[in-house]
Amino acid sequence: METKRHIGIDLHRNGFTACVRLENGRNYLSEWKLEDLPRFTRKLGAGDEIAVEMTGNTRFCHAAVAPHVARVVTVDPNQFQVISQSVKKTDPNDARNLALDLAKDLLPEVRMKEKTEAQIASLTQTRDTLVKLRTALKNKINNILAAHGINLAKEALSSEKALAAVLEMQFDEMVEVELQVIVKQIRGLNQSIAKLEQTIRDRGQKLKGHRNLTSIKGIGNLGASILLSVIGDIGDFADDGKLAAYFGIVPRVQNSNETERCGRITKRGAKRGGGKAILALARKFLGIIYRTLTGC
Repeated sequence: METKRHIGIDLHRNGFTACVRLENGRNYLSEWKLEDLPRFTRKLGAGDEIAVEMTGNTRFCHAAVAPHVARVVTVDPNQFQVISQSVKKTDPNDARNLALDLAKDLLPEVRMKEKTEAQIASLTQTRDTLVKLRTALKNKINNILAAHGINLAKEALSSEKALAAVLEMQFDEMVEVELQVIVKQIRGLNQSIAKLEQTIRDRGQKLKGHRNLTSIKGIGNLGASILLSVIGDIGDFADDGKLAAYFGIVPRVQNSNETERCGRITKRGAKRGGGKAILALARKFLGIIYRTLTGC
């Protein structure tokens, strides 16, 4: 019968540290270059279990080792740090801690999304970054114009016509140069954002449940694609409450010695007041999404 081993892998940019923990508690540490990952996999056994923190190259590692072992646990690095600090350790090495906590079944596991879902999620993050940059540049134009007594509506710079009108305005030479540079950047961002959104729409249509989501009033092609890339496999959530918790929308629970009362919907870090109604609506909307995707 093959011996069961628990292996912690601490990934770095160009390599990784592996700690093999045997059933008798002995640990064996080794250092590897990332290019030697295929050679490392040949030393794995079918009964082994591996734990690795979620980093930029975790998917690459996961794909290489998963076919050779019984289980791969992907770990949330933020929660893992809390757990590591709550258990007495004498060795600070992450690989050793991962192997130990894996053996004790203490690790907070993160879901590994399907490849297309993960790629669309990455495109969405890039899109959001570019949108924020574009907004900052539009605000800069508004500030420049306001300094010259020109006040535009908040969304006035959303069209190409408005951007062209800005360039036709007469200002000092340095102001005109600044506006020309900013408008050029906004135009470039518009093209890049449009390209990302079109790719998200095209690829998102192939995701399971896409047609179901677009049947919900208010969810279009782009929105459905983004939602599915975030949600991943709906089967990972036991009920709509678990899905809401994943999005950070959970019921506030008050505990006393003998009672537990669930209050209104809250969001970690959210402000009080009007935001409560928005969060309650979001919670209801997620329930509709859950039932639509599961057919419940």
